[in-house]
Amino acid sequence: MNEIISRIAAAAGISEETALEAVTIILNFLKKDGPQEEVDKVIAAMPGAENLVSAEERGGGMLGNMLGGAMGAMGALNKLTSAGLDMGEIQTVTRELVKVAREHAGDEIVDKVIDGIPGLGQIV
Repeated sequence: MNEIISRIAAAAGISEETALEAVTIILNFLKKDGPQEEVDKVIAAMPGAENLVSAEERGGGMLGNMLGGAMGAMGALNKLTSAGLDMGEIQTVTRELVKVAREHAGDEIVDKVIDGIPGLGQIV
């Protein structure tokens, strides 16, 4: 995972610490709100990604599940901006993470994850 974080940090022009925080936020968002089977495959295929998905983030609770992915996306965006990222950096981190995911899990699975989350395709 260190190599992935370094690559994302370099692409976005941010510190590795910030890149790690951003990747953790994004992976937890995907785990919570994405199509589970495909997200699990992506996370399993990326070295070290499973360690970044916290058990605490896995369930959205009844309200979170009723509100769906839109609130999850807004929550993730808020967390990313709170981590100090601007919209350009968020897009770069997200796009680079998608590239890494494609390299490890393949285009078909990653496309299913992107298609399974409303609005995500516009960012990547």
